[in-house]
Amino acid sequence: MGLQFLWSFGLACLDIHALRLNKDLHNHIFLSFLVVGDWVTVILSLAAASSSAGVMILFMKETHICTSQRSLPCNIFQISVALAFVACFLLAISSYLALWLLATV
Repeated sequence: MGLQFLWSFGLACLDIHALRLNKDLHNHIFLSFLVVGDWVTVILSLAAASSSAGVMILFMKETHICTSQRSLPCNIFQISVALAFVACFLLAISSYLALWLLATV
């Protein structure tokens, strides 16, 4: 998720720079780079969410650590895994729209 943060922050800085200088970012090379980068971050985000879900299932079903130690916030861990999958789904939609934008240029 750190890579996703750096990618999104870099794109936000690029967008702000383009808005300040009134530049157009709709060229074929830039959009190709954007689409490839977006799909890489979607795949890595899906891998991170899936591995987090696997660890959560291990905690809940196999080790029973959530029932034996009440001090662990297992419900919050479950919510964070669910939100990671929601974020991955929204990233996939964004990547699809970037691919569609590339097709129109």
